[in-house]
Amino acid sequence: MSVHREVLLSNLSQNFIEVNQEIQAIIVSDKDGLIISGEKRADIDLEIVSVLTAIVNPILERIRDEFSFRKFGNASFDTDNHRLLFISVDESITLSLVIDNMASIDKFSPYAFFLAEKVAQILNAEDNEVIQIILPNFDYASVESERLKHQVYQLRLESGGIYRFKFIILGDHEVGKTSIVRRFVEDRFSHDYRATIGLNILSHDFEAFSNKISLSLWDIGAQKYFKRFRKTYYMGAQAAFLVFDITNRQTFDNIELWLDELNDFIENRDLSIIIIGNKTDLEKERQVSKGEGADKAALLSHQQSKQISYIETSALSGENIEDAFNLISYHHIMKSKEREEDRLKEGLTNQIKSILDDKFSLSLVFIAENPFWSPGLQVLTEIPQLGKYAKVRDSKEEKIYEYINGLTLKNYLYKNYRITPDDDGVLCIFDARQRAHIDPFWKDIVIDVIKTIRENKVVLIGIRVSERADWSILMEEMNVNYLLENKMVSVLFFKIGGEYRLEIFDELQIMLSSIKM
Repeated sequence: MSVHREVLLSNLSQNFIEVNQEIQAIIVSDKDGLIISGEKRADIDLEIVSVLTAIVNPILERIRDEFSFRKFGNASFDTDNHRLLFISVDESITLSLVIDNMASIDKFSPYAFFLAEKVAQILNAEDNEVIQIILPNFDYASVESERLKHQVYQLRLESGGIYRFKFIILGDHEVGKTSIVRRFVEDRFSHDYRATIGLNILSHDFEAFSNKISLSLWDIGAQKYFKRFRKTYYMGAQAAFLVFDITNRQTFDNIELWLDELNDFIENRDLSIIIIGNKTDLEKERQVSKGEGADKAALLSHQQSKQISYIETSALSGENIEDAFNLISYHHIMKSKEREEDRLKEGLTNQIKSILDDKFSLSLVFIAENPFWSPGLQVLTEIPQLGKYAKVRDSKEEKIYEYINGLTLKNYLYKNYRITPDDDGVLCIFDARQRAHIDPFWKDIVIDVIKTIRENKVVLIGIRVSERADWSILMEEMNVNYLLENKMVSVLFFKIGGEYRLEIFDELQIMLSSIKM
């Protein structure tokens, strides 16, 4: 065995022992019982481990006899002081783990099968091939998923964002799951088939939509024996590939079974899902048409009430592989944005209801140039939790929505706006994307609003700008500080970029918070 593989096996085992305190020793041995690699804790005698391994040699023989690409042999054996877990890596290699005698085999097995897969990768690797030996924490995964679900980290689809998510790949044997991952991560393809032993995990960063995408890729084995461990592997996932082989109709028919298992194990949580028809390089052997694949995705989308897309790939040629990962990343980003909007809408609803509990009425005015683009009004009227309308006036020139609960939303154009002293907040939108300077008329509107509105009210001024705009010049030209020296009105200016919706949410929260004070 090469020095490179010896070092990788040693580092992998040492890392594994450090992460899992219940492990006493790890041994990789061949069919003759010779140790290929062995690591142990400092207080464990490796000779004792070898003796324990020899005691159960008949069990190891049975495991090896049962090994096939579709059935992995494994067994456990207890002594007074230790528990032993044996897993076949292939027909001739066995992974033996010496575990604390109080350890739970079921709890530990997901780690053990992951370790066996990494051992297999190292032993089958080509010279100088890079093998990732980062270890997962399955206990942490479910906690981390809850943290990520409530954390906002770059939920605007804009340049320079960073998105991180756990992504799982499911499907029958030999459909090409591992080959798809390898083609994407390493741009390589191997003609030698080797089934994944339970789980393979890779981390990969790439660019999509001018953003950095950081994936944790979980390539999960299809063996029926591993089904009881797959629930552990699924925890914390935010996206999934369901892969079938276009030359094998049974793998296509089984897609629904994989989707059902996924829904059962994650309690129908809303994941980003893409169905992949792989092996388009074997077009002459095709048994499932592209139309059938697309129809299946559309049908399942309707039945599951979730968006499921379809794409065809070839891990051999690399066709559409990058597009598939870009598509799943786009799905995840857009779902993240939707979830964040739902959270923000809930926050705005609570703020408005709190104000109405104190004041019994709330009047907000929106002033815009375009009758079809008033984002503040659009955001609020899309929130059904605000209640029903008592009265509506909707024309091109003005829109007024009076709610039963006392909320009033009014929208006007520049030429016909009306402000009353009783209005609580005003949001003005100006578009300076094609301008180096403001339109003097804009400042006239702002001055009139400040003079009309009562003290302790709020005025927001949103200005759409391009990347080339000089914000300091625009602010100097819009300076109205002299009006505020003698009148207590909150006036806030803010930039509006391409992803304006979430920016508008932020500013509406500021407006409502100021009104509440």
